[in-house]
Amino acid sequence: MDGGGAMEADPFHNAKEDEHMDAQTFKAGKMKMIQPDSLKDPKLDKLKEQVLLGWINESLKAEHIVVQSVEEDLYDGLVLHHLLARFAGVHLTLEEMALTASAQIRKLEAVLEELDKRLEQQDTKWEVSLIHKKDLLATLHLLVAMVTRFQPEVELPSNVKVQVVVLEVSRTGIQSDVQTEVLTEDRGDNAQEVSDTTDDPMEQLMEMETMAGVGLQVSDLDQQFSDGVILLLLIGQLEGFFIPLSDFRLTPDSHEHRLHNVSLALSLLADLGLQVSAVQAQDVVSQDVAGTLKVLYALFRKHGG
Repeated sequence: MDGGGAMEADPFHNAKEDEHMDAQTFKAGKMKMIQPDSLKDPKLDKLKEQVLLGWINESLKAEHIVVQSVEEDLYDGLVLHHLLARFAGVHLTLEEMALTASAQIRKLEAVLEELDKRLEQQDTKWEVSLIHKKDLLATLHLLVAMVTRFQPEVELPSNVKVQVVVLEVSRTGIQSDVQTEVLTEDRGDNAQEVSDTTDDPMEQLMEMETMAGVGLQVSDLDQQFSDGVILLLLIGQLEGFFIPLSDFRLTPDSHEHRLHNVSLALSLLADLGLQVSAVQAQDVVSQDVAGTLKVLYALFRKHGG
């Protein structure tokens, strides 16, 4: 999710670039990714880099454990095991350093089982496999729950939210959805939250189209949609249908693949009655800002209200 707005890197290119992915490549199910724009949110940065990281290091200072990254340093269970012992008094008979993946997973299973008993969350948003894969969203949910339960006096930033891309994969295709996921509750004491209403996609697109008209650069929006992948997933999400994986390239590695994807997207828009006849597929592939914005504006004009 993480993955919403401009992206510096396409979240749908996690596979090897030279591998053409089809329905058999994926395991059926859902996966979440924080949208990259959410990762730039100062409130998320404060929660992750200052509050949670500071809480871990302060809690484990006496044990001379220093954590530098919540994404990279919790996956093997060592830090979580020490936090469990520190705050819940639970000392499990586990190897201190789990060096293999199987040993790390066994350790995480034991630690999370004990943590879950004490966190008393009805709907946990983390699991062993996600923590071990260094999933940032799951790790943040776990740490926020731990701070709230074990040291409620620690002041977490209020109303921290992230935009998350949810992909549902089946043998027939991919359906995507963009959701808002709450990491910390709104305490109602931050007047600046009112300004968040300006994040409405319609308003942003209208502003960006105006800027493109006077030649100003829109950060990475053109590049984000230039291979057609996110555009196709967005059309499927908004219109509520699957686009078969056999119809397009999920990991386009040539100009022809990107042109095919964008041409398909424009064809679908025409079938839906959204006319963007002035825009050619080559415009979007060549990262023409004005052309890309016209396509997006057509979609959000229909679905924004």
